[in-house]
Amino acid sequence: MQQSQDDENFPLTRFESMLKTNNILFFDSNEFENIIHHYLENGKIALSKRAIKLGLEQHPSSINLRLFQVEILVIENKFKEANDLLDRLHNIEPNNEEIFIQKANVLSKQDKHQQAIDTLLIAIDLSNTPEDDADLYALVGMEYLFLDQFENAIIYFQKCLESDTSDYSALHNIVYCYDFLNKNTEAIDYLNTFLNTNPYCEVAWHQLGRQYYTIKDYAKANTAFDFAIISDDTFVGAYIEKGKVLEKLKQYEEAIDNYKITLALEDPTSFALLRIGQCYAKLGQEDLAIQFFKKTIDEDPLLDKGWVAITKFYTKRLNYQKALYYINKAVIIDGENVLYWKLYATVNKRLNFLEEAERGYKRALDLGNYELDTWLNRSDVLTTLGEYEAAIYNLLQASEFYPENAEIEYRIAGLYFTVHQIEEGRFHLKNATRLNIDYNFIISELFPQLIDKPMIKAIITEGKKASN
Repeated sequence: MQQSQDDENFPLTRFESMLKTNNILFFDSNEFENIIHHYLENGKIALSKRAIKLGLEQHPSSINLRLFQVEILVIENKFKEANDLLDRLHNIEPNNEEIFIQKANVLSKQDKHQQAIDTLLIAIDLSNTPEDDADLYALVGMEYLFLDQFENAIIYFQKCLESDTSDYSALHNIVYCYDFLNKNTEAIDYLNTFLNTNPYCEVAWHQLGRQYYTIKDYAKANTAFDFAIISDDTFVGAYIEKGKVLEKLKQYEEAIDNYKITLALEDPTSFALLRIGQCYAKLGQEDLAIQFFKKTIDEDPLLDKGWVAITKFYTKRLNYQKALYYINKAVIIDGENVLYWKLYATVNKRLNFLEEAERGYKRALDLGNYELDTWLNRSDVLTTLGEYEAAIYNLLQASEFYPENAEIEYRIAGLYFTVHQIEEGRFHLKNATRLNIDYNFIISELFPQLIDKPMIKAIITEGKKASN
């Protein structure tokens, strides 16, 4: 094996030695093609161009070396020069399929995808080898994807898979198209047909399991993942997906077993560690749950789900000090994460650290979290703090996103009455009772000092009558 690799690299070593010494050595055209291909694959464009130049000096009639020249022109976005060169090559070899493939590539780069497809179909007609056909069908499929013509893309990816049943990229693309079209049943039918002739294809079983999971047929999904594992017992993705299915079936211990297999097969993933923690939490095994949540955040401190899980775990058990400890660490690591700030606000509010809670809600809003409960929670905290003007301004902003919302209107009304802007208060309270009289309890809960005011009682009573 080592000898073969050395033989393969020998022309490259000779070529690079030649560049250093300026001694001109002879290479056959195939050797030049391999050298250029190596440089292109490794992104060494300058060396590719040098090899093409020297190659054409030694083999001026080589069409393949000229085609590499076209590839370089395409990389440099010199589409006119590329087209001109392809036209000259086509005049020399009108039946060379590679010329049409490169023409299609140039057209695709210029977003002329339908013309690229037409050109690739000519290449397919000229092709004599089924292996090349598979690659060409895949290229046509990709062009149809660029055009969002998913039905046509499916046809060509299926042709590709018929030519080469081991082309898992084509299989993934077929399933992607069905997913985009929300055709899960058709995807399931296709995968089952494919598996009839390829029963040990673990990738197809895996994809079939995911389709069943999407339509919530967890029993069939479980069976499909079992077959994926039978086909390849080191297939980490199948164990992960099987674990997710078992969680849906509330079989948490079996789910843990599957996730733990993935930890043995490869380096631990934060996803598997997190799911194990969640399963232990569901089983009431709290020490083990915390152990795996901590492993999750140690493994991947940037995974927000880990920090959220451990914070919510302690919050649910009313251990707000521990919850605050972890959400503070999360905010330090990523101060732009909306989920962190909302949790930060919630935990601080539970601990009655109202200034910090308000800071959390404001930060969430500043980061673009315009959910109704964020606006309402912030206004309620500001109200409790006696920051009435700030609370009013916050709610007026909220009303731009949620016009005609009763929860907002009752709060604005209560605040305006509190700061003795009676007319504004009357307007918003009438509006609130018109929108939904059932939310009038907001006044008594948030503004108990107002509930016995005759004007407020009269407006609410009038609203109740109107709603009946």
